[in-house]
Amino acid sequence: MALARAENLSFAYPASTAPAIRDVSAGLAPGQVTLVLGRSGSGKSTLLRAFAGLVPHFHGGRFSGRVEVAGLDTRRHGPARLAGTVATLFQDPEGQVVFTRVLNEVAFGLENVGTPPQEIEARALEALESVGAEHLSGRLVTELSGGELQRVCLAATLALEPRLLLLDEPTSQLDPEAAEALLELAVRLARDRGTTVLLSEQRPALPLTLCDRVLFLEDGHLEFDGPVDQARAWLEEHQSSFVSAGGDVGVHLRHFGEVACRLDRVSYAYQDHLLVVDGASLELRRGEIVALVGRNGSGKTTLAKIAAGLLEPLSGRVERRGRATYLSQDPGRYVLRERADEEVAVGVGGDLAAASRTLAAVGLAGYESRHPRDLSSGERERLALAAVLAPDPDLLVLDEPTRGVDPERKHELAALLKANTERATLVVTHDRAFARAVADRIVSLAPDREFVHA
Repeated sequence: MALARAENLSFAYPASTAPAIRDVSAGLAPGQVTLVLGRSGSGKSTLLRAFAGLVPHFHGGRFSGRVEVAGLDTRRHGPARLAGTVATLFQDPEGQVVFTRVLNEVAFGLENVGTPPQEIEARALEALESVGAEHLSGRLVTELSGGELQRVCLAATLALEPRLLLLDEPTSQLDPEAAEALLELAVRLARDRGTTVLLSEQRPALPLTLCDRVLFLEDGHLEFDGPVDQARAWLEEHQSSFVSAGGDVGVHLRHFGEVACRLDRVSYAYQDHLLVVDGASLELRRGEIVALVGRNGSGKTTLAKIAAGLLEPLSGRVERRGRATYLSQDPGRYVLRERADEEVAVGVGGDLAAASRTLAAVGLAGYESRHPRDLSSGERERLALAAVLAPDPDLLVLDEPTRGVDPERKHELAALLKANTERATLVVTHDRAFARAVADRIVSLAPDREFVHA
């Protein structure tokens, strides 16, 4: 018997004329791990929000059909009533943090559902340990890396011991080892506790080896629903980019020009005095794409911000020639305008024609009049990419640019980056397949902060 079920579910957000979900029916059984796949904007996040009761109670909009969780109709019982039964890890962990200290953040949900006070700290610490983040318990949330924050938010979710666990792009900011550990943990919860797990992913290779069932959404429609062995065959035939390793992007010979940025033995520490970058050196040349990889918390984002000029190192020297632009891990925080084309035009003196051309280059032609916050996570990522590409920088720094981006768009992004031979590009990523596809050189920040070049 299904723990949760959607029947003929359709939903459109308030400002949208097109439904995000169209006539979707699916049941989720106890102990089952279900993977939701689909291109950016296909309705994956909306489906998870519907099972959480956030659609329609939080987002508003036009809702039809029925969603039931543990016998509760979500039209009559909103997120507050479902709390504890359902727990969600959102695509943007930055948006679900409340407290400044990690342990307080994980304990917050337990307090809200009435956990006995004497049990709260122990359960919070146990949840942090389960995701390999117990060492972060005393840290400031604001000083965590994106991947560390994602683990903390996951711990806050797991501490509630929900019957339905909703994971929206849970590995998007995690290094490969942490991503594997997270997914294996989800499987253990399903097998040992009977937890129902529903997760969406844009890095499907590993989840396809662990899940029981696959749903594939296309333009809000449920195109496939079946066991994972059948799903592989269906994906090979109908959506091959989701099971292929990616291919050649068509640019082979690349010549590197003058140095656009040089970091010489730079170091940096945040307010909690943890030395995040210690004596790192890096050279970026025009025409070169460098991928920066490494475990969560190893200093990748900090080093990228130093390269872009957003942080001044405590020691060492930075040389930068020309203009730099920076795409952050959470670009949705920095929306400035009401229209997509106006957002992109901010960096080019309001030139809407140039903005429109850049939107087309990232696959968002026709989106000019859309409000940035009405876009899916993957579409917002591409909008932010357009905003940093439009000024034609000498140094382009991208922090997790494939977060929320489907495999086909990743291939297009690799081709787009490789097509420009005039600028230097630094890509911070946990997506090793993308790094191999796009980079001329891969630089790894090892846990002891030592550089390893590949």
